Amino acid sequence: MASIIDLVGNTPLVELTKLNPNPNVKIYGKLEGNNPAGSVKDRPALNMIRSAVERGDIKPGMKLIEATSGNTGIALAMIARIFNLEIELVMPSNSTRERTLTMEAFGAKVILLENIEKCRDYAEEQAKTDEYFMLDQFANPDNYLAHYKTTGPEIWRDTNQKVTHFVSSMGTTGTIMGTSMFLKEVNPDIQIVGCQPTEGSSIPGIRRWPAAYLPKIFDANRVDRIMDIDQNEATEMAQKLAKTEGIFAGMSSGGGASAAIRLAQELESGVIVFICCDRGDRYLSSNLFG
Repeated sequence: MASIIDLVGNTPLVELTKLNPNPNVKIYGKLEGNNPAGSVKDRPALNMIRSAVERGDIKPGMKLIEATSGNTGIALAMIARIFNLEIELVMPSNSTRERTLTMEAFGAKVILLENIEKCRDYAEEQAKTDEYFMLDQFANPDNYLAHYKTTGPEIWRDTNQKVTHFVSSMGTTGTIMGTSMFLKEVNPDIQIVGCQPTEGSSIPGIRRWPAAYLPKIFDANRVDRIMDIDQNEATEMAQKLAKTEGIFAGMSSGGGASAAIRLAQELESGVIVFICCDRGDRYLSSNLFG
C-alpha cells in the first residue's frame, strides 16, 4: 500500500471545452487540487522536507517554521506528520478560516500576523535560534526542483510532447521556475507565461512582490512574458470555471485560466497548459463563490 506522500503528483490535465475562444488552440488545466493535501504546493513541500531530512539539516528536537499564505502551509503540515516533525506556520490574518483549520487538523501550530511580509520577517527571526528550522520556500532550490522533477515532465508526457505554452500564477515562483527549467530543456521554443496581479489587486496565491521581498529563487530569464491579472477578472474566471467547465478552483487558478484564454485569442494554433493551483473549497468562507 502506498503512503499518502506517494500520491503527490501525476495530476490530470483537463481540456477547457467551453471557455476556449479559439478552436485551433487546445487549453488544458493541470488539476493540482487532486494532490492529497489539495494544491500544487504538495510538490515543493514534500521535496523541501524530504531533502532537508536526507541532508541532515533538521537536527533532533528542532521544529519547522514557515511563512505561508495558505496552500504551502497545509501541504507542509500534512507532510511534517509523515516525518514526525513539529511545525509552526505563520499566516496573514486575512487568510480563510478553512486554511487555518486544515493546518491545525494536521497538528500544526498557526500564528496569524498582519501580512505575508511580516510573516516572513517573523519566521526568519525565529529561525535564528537553535529551536527552529525554516524551510524558506522563497529562497529554497528544493522548491523549484520539485517542479523540475515532476510538474514539467508530467506536462511534457501528458501533452504527447506537444505543449507550446505554459501559464502559471506567480507567488513563490517555484512552479514557474522549475517547470520552465524542464520544458526549456526539452524544447526551447515553449513559451513560459507568468501571471501577477495588477497594481492594487489582491489575489490569494499570486503576488506582485516589493523589490525587497522578491523571491530569491526567481530568475526573470526563465519567463518569456508576464501578464497582469485584475482581481475581478480572476474572481469571475474562477466562477466561470466552476459553472461552465465544472472545475472547482480558487482565484489564482482563475487568474491562470484567464491568462490562458487571453493567450489563445492571440495564437493561430498551439497547446496551452495552465496550473489549476488548488480546490475551490478552500474559499467557501470568502465571497469568491457567494
